[in-house]
This record gives sequence, C-alpha cells and structure tokens, in this order.
Amino acid sequence: MDFYVILGVDRGASTRDVKRAYTRLGRRYHPNINPGDREAEAFYRRATEAYETLGDPERRRAYDTHGQKVPRARGASIEFHGFDFSAPVPGASATFAELFSEVLHEVRDEGTVGPKKGSDLHADISLSFEEALKGTGRRMTVTRLDTCDACGGTGKRRAAEAPCAHCQGAGSSRWRRGHMVFTKSCDQCGGTGRQRQQPCGSCRAESVVSRTETFTIQVPAGVADGARMRVPGKGHVGRGGGAAGDLYITATVGAHRLFVRDGDDLQLEVPISVSEAVLGATFDVPAVDDRVTLRIPPGTSSGQQFRIKGQGAPSPRTGERGDLIVTVTLSLPRVTDETSKELLREFGRLNSADMRGDLFVE
Repeated sequence: MDFYVILGVDRGASTRDVKRAYTRLGRRYHPNINPGDREAEAFYRRATEAYETLGDPERRRAYDTHGQKVPRARGASIEFHGFDFSAPVPGASATFAELFSEVLHEVRDEGTVGPKKGSDLHADISLSFEEALKGTGRRMTVTRLDTCDACGGTGKRRAAEAPCAHCQGAGSSRWRRGHMVFTKSCDQCGGTGRQRQQPCGSCRAESVVSRTETFTIQVPAGVADGARMRVPGKGHVGRGGGAAGDLYITATVGAHRLFVRDGDDLQLEVPISVSEAVLGATFDVPAVDDRVTLRIPPGTSSGQQFRIKGQGAPSPRTGERGDLIVTVTLSLPRVTDETSKELLREFGRLNSADMRGDLFVE
C-alpha cells in the first residue's frame, strides 16, 4: 500500500506533518495500547515503515521516484489506486480491519512461506525372539504422499497459450474497500494475462499423489520388544522443497520358551539334582548360538546365579553382547523304593546339623 495513504498525508506534506501523522497513528495502533491485537500491531509496523521512508528526505526522494509495492506471499502485489466517491458504498464505514484486510492477510502469511518437512509415518512389525536377537530383513508396504511425477511437484502442466480465465486476460484484479480502490497482480498468470499452464489432472493441482511403496528394511540384531526403528525419508514428501518425513517402526518381539531378556542380558533357569548341588557338577546349558559349559561348585544352593560373559543379546547400537545369567533350582526326585529311602536316612544321620536352629534365637 502507498506509504502516503498509510500515514494519511498528501504527497506535498512536510517532514513535520509526516511525523505528526505517525505520532497520531502510534497513539491509536501501538502494540502497548492494543495488547494481543495482531491486526493493529501489523498496521503499526506498516506505519513505522512508511514513517522511516517518508521522514528521511533521501529515502523519500527515492520512494517518490520509483514507487513502492507491497510484496505478496506468492509473488503477487497490491497497489493503491486512490479513492472513488462516485457512488455510495455500503462498506464506506468499514472498520480498520476490513479496509486493510488484504494487506494484513499478507503480513500474517509472510511467516508461512518456505520449505516444510513432510509428516512422519508409523508402522508396527512382529518378530520372533530369534529374529530379534540375530537380525533379519523384513518387507514393508506403506502408503505415503509423494511428489507427482506428471507435473514434477508443481501442480501445473504445460498447455497451449490462452487468455487467463481468472483475470479475463487483464493480468490483474481490481476491488474496493469502502471508497478505497486497490489492484493486485493475478496469482494465476503472474500478471501476464496469458496462461501457458493448466492444473495437473494427476494430482488435482495438489503437487502430491498417494503412492503405495514396498521396500525391505534391515532389522538390526538385538532389537528389544517395544524398540522403535527409524527409516529416513520414507514418510510423506515435504512441501516447498522441504525434506521428506521419516518412517518409525515399532517392534513387537515374541517370548522364548527358555530365555527371558533383561536389557542385553538373558536369564535362564536350569534344574540341578541333590547330588549335583552337594558334590558340584559340570554340564552344558542352552545359549543363543548353540550351547555353553557351566560348572557349579560343591554346596551350590537352589536359586544361586552364575554369569557367563558374552552369551547374552547383542546391543543394536554397539554390537557388544550382554551376558547369560543362569539361575540353578534344586529339583527333588520322587523317592518310592525302600533302598533310596534308607540311603537318605543314613545321609541325614551323617549330616545331622540343625537346619532351623536360627529361627528360634532371640
């Protein structure tokens, strides 16, 4: 909008008149006087810009020589063309917000221009315990918004040149706010009055299309239940040159019949006999890759744990493996023959220590 119109002064106004007009507007539209009123704040910024230009003789001469246009968010411009009092206008007593709605709309939209990253997508996969420990490849199918191939993401396709249907070949549109008359360059033809493009039929001028894509992801070894994996660039396409979003995959890992995972460690319960607990023993226990040898010392108690280094789950980040923690549990046989019973009685007589004496110590 014309700076003289914003300040409400004519082109022959003195510097003092310009300052007085700016002061008057400041008393009415300053943000401190209108807290929370974004429209008043936007107009005050415009008035300040106008004052800084017209209040400086050198900048004012340049402005008077070259003129000024208000930039639109998409390259269009608004120009003030004076007043029209030839006929009564129902909106002649329109409010400040109505009179300057186009300019204020441009101010509000300035911050929205620029690249915008695409939205992320989310998916779930189910893995067996073995697949999660050793890693696996998994085929994924996702439906995402992608750049339209037909128009290259522009939303328009080349067509035979014809007059612009939006502005009827004028290259601009004209409208009034009260008695004030404005024009702006046509958004559809860029002010040329001619159209050499038409909306893309494939994407309906949206520049993006819905596309189903199938690809293989590599699940790293050691993924835990509930872990989330990120596949860069497999979300929705970005707008305005922004990067595509990402695909986040949450893993659900099934249980194992023997192992229980605790971080990168694996827990395993192994039964032992009375004789093994008393005398000690060496035997094999299951492990992730095959089996490992465990040695328990004489006098091992039920519930005692033994740690076997490097036989746990691998870390998805470092590849280092946790430990296998074996808990031994005493398994008592069912004694039915008299010979076994007599041997146990003899064992009890030879080892007749009071097992419960500490229970009654005061």
